[in-house]
Amino acid sequence: MPLPDPSRLVAEARAATADAALAARCLPLLDLTSLTGEETEADIAALCRRAVAHRVAAVCIYPAHLATARPLLAGTGIRLAAVANFPAGGDDLLAVADEVASAVADGADEVDIVAPLAAIQSGDVGMVGEMVELARQAAGGGTTLKLILETGVLADPAIIAAAARAAVMAGGDFLKTSTGKAPVGATLEAASILLTVIAEADGRVGFKAAGGIRTAADAAGYLHLADAILGPDWVGPRRFRFGASGLLDDLLRMMGRGGAPSAGGGY
Repeated sequence: MPLPDPSRLVAEARAATADAALAARCLPLLDLTSLTGEETEADIAALCRRAVAHRVAAVCIYPAHLATARPLLAGTGIRLAAVANFPAGGDDLLAVADEVASAVADGADEVDIVAPLAAIQSGDVGMVGEMVELARQAAGGGTTLKLILETGVLADPAIIAAAARAAVMAGGDFLKTSTGKAPVGATLEAASILLTVIAEADGRVGFKAAGGIRTAADAAGYLHLADAILGPDWVGPRRFRFGASGLLDDLLRMMGRGGAPSAGGGY
């Protein structure tokens, strides 16, 4: 079935509203994130306690903190994610593979890898596939690999789509919008491109919206896009995530559950 006009989809997504039911739907999709670079062991422990208390999908942190987080999440079903090639998105593929292998050895279930941004901008989209393939070899088959395309930096829809397709063809598990470190983070326009590429692949790849998503109202638009492009039955923690820190606070507020402010940051 042909997709609706992209501009119409984005306009509809921008008008989407949030309520308690939507907030409850978002909560198990959340990668609770802290990537300021200034985290202490106490900060990571607090982040993990919040993740367990509210049953989010994953905790996403720098690799240096995996040893602290791993025992706190063991047996909870909450996945542990680390970042690699982060945030600059360099093109040293062997170094990226080493980062991935080290993170997996230290307990990461998932690795969020920044794509080689300068190479993509110069026309070498093929390096995306090479990076994903090497990362897969380094990680092994049981690790979820999320490729961060930093769509606010790549900007051009054709380039974003080409890089996304290269990642899918190479065996990436998720397409992710942003590091949260660039001036432009997630946008509905970029999300519609990534979700359309995922639809081309019959929905076998996941999507993660990250970068500036702080409220349930922000999140509503991304869920609307995913539902419209891939269907509401597609959306779930195995295939759809929000990478955020402050979003949890607003979800809980909307659900009437309150709670202490998040210790996370960086998204």
